[in-house]
Amino acid sequence: MRLGSKDASVYVAGHRGLVGGAVVRALKAAGFANLVTRTSSELDLRDSGAVRAFFAQEAPEYVVVAAARVGGILANDTYPADFLYDNLAIQTNVIREAHEAGVKRLVFLGSTCIYPKLAPQPLREEYLLTAPLEPTNQWYAIAKIAGVKYCEALRRQHGADFVSLMPTNLYGPGDNFDLKSSHVLPALIRKFHEALETGGPVVLWGTGTPRREFLYVDDVASAVLHVLNTPEDELHQAAPGGLLNIGVGEDIEIRELAALVAHIVGYEGEIEHDLSKPDGTPRKLVDVRRLKALGWEAEVSLQDGVERTYRWFLESVAGA
Repeated sequence: MRLGSKDASVYVAGHRGLVGGAVVRALKAAGFANLVTRTSSELDLRDSGAVRAFFAQEAPEYVVVAAARVGGILANDTYPADFLYDNLAIQTNVIREAHEAGVKRLVFLGSTCIYPKLAPQPLREEYLLTAPLEPTNQWYAIAKIAGVKYCEALRRQHGADFVSLMPTNLYGPGDNFDLKSSHVLPALIRKFHEALETGGPVVLWGTGTPRREFLYVDDVASAVLHVLNTPEDELHQAAPGGLLNIGVGEDIEIRELAALVAHIVGYEGEIEHDLSKPDGTPRKLVDVRRLKALGWEAEVSLQDGVERTYRWFLESVAGA
């Protein structure tokens, strides 16, 4: 059921995260004031009893599941059990209790890492489960695949209006810039900023030849609102299994991205490659035809998005 009155109650799980924060900003900007949020200290989403009590008390009409344990290659490879268990527990509890509480529509957010490592490009929704995953982040991917399939199963068995959105690589204000756990773009911003102060050089993992697609987080939030506002028949005609990619439809080599970030930061020193480190998936470009058919497209260019993100980094991280 599409998002109706501006008085509708919307629960955003993970509102302090990169995506959840952007969704809250977008909902507020669109005039939705009845937003329900909880910090992790207020509500541990891994605790099924606590989640059940929360839904009984708040009874939200709509739910956006943006809560997750996230990180880059290093974090995924270092803490595989944590990434698998925490994400399975979080999403299963929220999705199940949302269904039991009669939520009108739920949007589950995942990642395009759910697709096979060597799937044809661009990544289409029907490529799910057709070949092996990228080994370094398979734990997170398996958890997210389980979430997608749980939503699909609830739709098939109970008619639940639950939809899964898989964004490509995200970045923007509120990102994680910790070099031990961040994704590639915020890590590059921090590396180049620090090298600007120390004189460098900047060391990149791998060859720099893998291609990646990058989506500004406020564009993800606009896609979530678009899906929440799309009539059910249109939505499920475009995505019969309830799965939709979110992306820009263009990608860039990591070394080209590094050059762009260096230019925006103002770094003119050396860039070196540590070939002992893994490249990860060779390419991850997503097919966004389903979402485009519903009338949504990304608006923020990569350069504009990186410039905005670096300004936020200077104000909120470097200057903190």
